[in-house]
Amino acid sequence: MKFGGTSVADLDRIRNVARHVKREVDAGHQVAVVVSAMAGKTNELVAWCRGAALLHDSREYDAVVASGEQVTSGLLAITLQAMGIEARSWQGWQIPIHTDGAHGSARIVAVDGAQLIEGFARGQVAVVAGFQGLGPDGRIATLGRGGSDTSAVAIAAAVQADRCDIYTDVDGVYTTDPRIVPRAGRLDKVSFEEMLEMASLGAKVLQVRSVELAMVHRVRTFVRSSLEPPDAVQGEAGTLICDEDEIVEQQIVTGIAYSKDEAQISILGVPDKPGVAAGVFTPLAEANINVDMIVQNVSPDGATTDMTFTVPAADFDRAMAVIEGEREAIRFERLQSATEVCKVSVIGVGMRSHAGVAAKAFQALASRGINIRAITTSEIKISVLIDAAYTELAVRTLHSVYGLDRT
Repeated sequence: MKFGGTSVADLDRIRNVARHVKREVDAGHQVAVVVSAMAGKTNELVAWCRGAALLHDSREYDAVVASGEQVTSGLLAITLQAMGIEARSWQGWQIPIHTDGAHGSARIVAVDGAQLIEGFARGQVAVVAGFQGLGPDGRIATLGRGGSDTSAVAIAAAVQADRCDIYTDVDGVYTTDPRIVPRAGRLDKVSFEEMLEMASLGAKVLQVRSVELAMVHRVRTFVRSSLEPPDAVQGEAGTLICDEDEIVEQQIVTGIAYSKDEAQISILGVPDKPGVAAGVFTPLAEANINVDMIVQNVSPDGATTDMTFTVPAADFDRAMAVIEGEREAIRFERLQSATEVCKVSVIGVGMRSHAGVAAKAFQALASRGINIRAITTSEIKISVLIDAAYTELAVRTLHSVYGLDRT
């Protein structure tokens, strides 16, 4: 069971979390609980680090920001003990959760679940501080934002859990953002692949790395709400993320995702010769700038080519500076850019076996007067780049045209 920051925001909500845990214990389950820091606490701790020194040691940064989860794990263990449930808190280094040495954004290398399993045998609930592990230098290492989801899936895999329940402030995964499309419906089941695409393309329900880990280790993951009182949870309302084989009747399109954190860069008039793409994208890679959608158009005479691609909005200024710095090597004529753009994506494993899915999207957008700047596709996804002003109209149009509106 994993509970995020809003679920443990204060003592009343921690008591509510404890009642959720007690329900599972009373049902005869062996339980490990992963908790985030209280809502807003990590931001406060990060601000303190920056206030102490703008350029600070990332190892000390980890020592500070990991304390938020230490507090909530201890408080939840105390609360469970007061309810008569044997429980103890665990920090990431005590289990241990081994990570690589990238302090501040470490990746989990291995988890030793032996001590947790021994505790289960004694009837003990393990309350684990999420977001943290033990680096190769013997120091606390944090996993980056959203890392508690990753902690939970990694621990579930290590103890061979039947399921990993992610409790959040929404009651599951929806066909799109309900704030934009009120008729969006909650999905009962989503395949790992679809959830990975949805998470990476803007859906904020789960952190991308946690979905990757769940897919690799085949950890069945259930997204459900912690804000309902435990005794008011009817059955198991939520969304199960699982193997495609478990989904009996598969929709052609499962959901519509969008991301406004995009910027478009066009490099115009580049000499068309072997190695030109490498000359553009290698410097960006060396600057750790992720490039997403790429479109290339060669001039009619074959002498020059234009390249258009997208980067995260946060990296836009750096990307422009890198390209400008390579002007002599690339020998382009001019640069164009746009920051008021949005990526809208149609996702569904059913696309593999159905023709015309992309054509339907393009026709629907055209009928609404929405111009497409760039397109990228995979087996189970179509993404289009459009002007940000048309985001909501595009999402509503595509949600409706694929029959996802609830009746």
